[in-house]
Amino acid sequence: MAAATSEERGTVSETPAAAITRLAAIMARLRDPATGCPWDVAQDFATIAPYTIEEAYEVADAIERHDMAALRDELGDLALQVVFHARMAEEAGHFALTQVLDGIADKMERRHPHVFGDGTGGHESWEAIKAEERAGSGVEGALGGVALSLPALLRAEKLQKRAARTGFDWPDANGPRAKIAEELAEIEAATDGAARAEEMGDLLFSVVNWARHLGIDPEAALRAANGKFERRFAAMERAAGGAFAELTLAEKERLWERAKKL
Repeated sequence: MAAATSEERGTVSETPAAAITRLAAIMARLRDPATGCPWDVAQDFATIAPYTIEEAYEVADAIERHDMAALRDELGDLALQVVFHARMAEEAGHFALTQVLDGIADKMERRHPHVFGDGTGGHESWEAIKAEERAGSGVEGALGGVALSLPALLRAEKLQKRAARTGFDWPDANGPRAKIAEELAEIEAATDGAARAEEMGDLLFSVVNWARHLGIDPEAALRAANGKFERRFAAMERAAGGAFAELTLAEKERLWERAKKL
């Protein structure tokens, strides 16, 4: 793919600092109560948060598709979310964008003493420093600070990794694999919907645990499975010529097997 021309790219700032300053100024103007955009002015942290999460997933999607043009655009959308939240915080007197950027810069230097400090340490130091930071911020316990808003599979994996650092973990993949069989039996033995739902949660947690022990990212694995299902289902619909819903289940199964071979 040929590189985009300056006209296609639009404005090209001379430095990253100039680019972030321009974006911050645009957001300040959009949020101006008198002359800004009514939609932007009406937003708050809670209303913008879903967009922030959505943009992060769109970044991940562009990466999975190896679409660098889309990745550039989605990273811009994600950067806008940071500037948007920081602007609202500054208006309320909480903190400013410069504090956000300086804060993460300080954190990266602090967590990389082997690069910015005395030359010692590494990933182990990173984890130890993070633990100290959590303790210093008032977060209690090894599992403290794992965001509730994370996707359930991702949060389960993070909780398990935190617990594993304390020594509370299966010694190998056989333990969580056996736990899956146990949870399946408990689902089948459940006598009501609430009990089945609870045991299903335990089963999913165990599957995440097994995936972790096998070195598999469960969130990425499920995204890939979703994509595979979508591709195969679309192939079935195309093969049915617009009459997929009218087919019998046996006919749909034959189309599914054909789509799998494709």
